[in-house]
Amino acid sequence: MAPFFSTTRRRSPARRPPSPTKTLFAGSKSSTPLKPTSRPPCKATVSCADILAVAARDGVVKLGGPSWPVALGRRDATTASQSAANTDLPGPSSTLDALVSKFAAKGLSARDMTALSGAHTIGQSQCQFFRSRIYNDANIDADFAAIRQGNCPLSGGDGNLAALDVQTPNQFGNEYYRDLVSSRGLLHSDQELFNNGTQDALVTQYSRNSNLFFGDFAAAMVKMGAITPLTGTSGQIRLNCRAVNP
Repeated sequence: MAPFFSTTRRRSPARRPPSPTKTLFAGSKSSTPLKPTSRPPCKATVSCADILAVAARDGVVKLGGPSWPVALGRRDATTASQSAANTDLPGPSSTLDALVSKFAAKGLSARDMTALSGAHTIGQSQCQFFRSRIYNDANIDADFAAIRQGNCPLSGGDGNLAALDVQTPNQFGNEYYRDLVSSRGLLHSDQELFNNGTQDALVTQYSRNSNLFFGDFAAAMVKMGAITPLTGTSGQIRLNCRAVNP
């Protein structure tokens, strides 16, 4: 899953790591046009992290998804670690066990993981991240694979994009889970949620009941938003979301 929030450090090699998916927000660039609207009355008061947290929620609502309470008071990081991101974030070829383990390491349950994966109901991914799936995986709808192969050749076209949710790529709903039940998950890690494993029953429930998915997604977003936020005197309130303060 692509992260909603990320931070960078000026002149640091620890830049935002490339993400296999392009979803609601691609990092601090998204908040830069918003930041001036919080100035000058809230100068050095409203953090970029809080702006992104609220924007993530409001973006989901705007696209037809659920709302949830966003706790405010975060501060912005002064450092970033690409190696930590690469280690902590599950990749597009992850197995179900790896997905469950990565989320558990952050205090999130398997149910949280399956619900949060529903964020892939919007956004796109690059060919390089799903090429192996559409050419090598057996648990994939043949027609779906053929369509995706048309825009993702065996060689070249690494940056070509395809929608993560083939049905409603610009609407937040439960169609992503319907795709999985039909063996039309774009990423290998997506289809792992419905592949004769422990999450099959929950995926089926979500595919049939959007309200259940929305409720679980909102609850999981609240839990994810509470994972080790910087508060008090930790970090800083960035004046420019693309760089640490001078």
